[in-house]
Parts: sequence; structure tokens; C-alpha cells
Amino acid sequence: MLINDPEIVAEVTEAFGRYEQGLIDADWAALDQLFWDSSYTVRYGDGQIQHGHAPIKAFNAKRRKTGADRALTETIITTFGREFATVSTLYVDVPPGKIGRQQQSWAKIDGDWHVVAAHVSVVDKVTIERQA
Repeated sequence: MLINDPEIVAEVTEAFGRYEQGLIDADWAALDQLFWDSSYTVRYGDGQIQHGHAPIKAFNAKRRKTGADRALTETIITTFGREFATVSTLYVDVPPGKIGRQQQSWAKIDGDWHVVAAHVSVVDKVTIERQA
């Protein structure tokens, strides 16, 4: 299996960028399009559990614009073949002493990239350990 084909990494990077812009703008229509429209789609957030596109869509409809201080760090995109990827990132627009974590599984379905599973949480800041 080909890991991190540059063409596929670029596609996922672009889709993830649209997702992030959707968060910043509270563009629920864009976010709804990026989540796979399926009962199998899962999103876990701080204090939320959504199973299926309908509850995710209802959650997105309540979103407010994210502040200008939203910044990502440590974003890692890994693609597996031409139709599956993971995106993991940290975000820092959280209370002092905390760090936000965001992880998504993406699948290319009918020619478009969609989030099929997502997890968002905020935790105390921790040390990042990396493989040597």
C-alpha cells in the first residue's frame, strides 16, 4: 500500500483546509458537505456524541464563528492508498494550560473526500513525544 502519495496528501490537505475554514466561518453547509452523509458517520466532541449525519448536521447548525485566535499546530496528515486518510492536529484557542485535540478519518467516496469519523477533546497541556 502506498503511504503519503504526494497527490493524495495534497487532496486531503485541501479538503482539511476547507473543513477548518468552515469551522472558522461557522459555515454549516460546508461542514455538512464534508461529513459523509451516512448513518455510519461518527463525531465525538467535548460533551457530545453524534452517531450519524443527521445529529452531526444538527450540531453544525448551532455552531458560532471560531475566534481569530484559532491556530493549529502539529498537524499530521497520513494517507493510505488513494481513498483513506487520517488527520490529527492540535489547536490552541482554548483556556490557558489546555490544548485541544482534533482527529479525523477521511475517505474518498464517490470522488470527494469526507470525514467519516471525528474526535475533538480538550485536555491539560502535555509533553509531545516523538519517535526518534
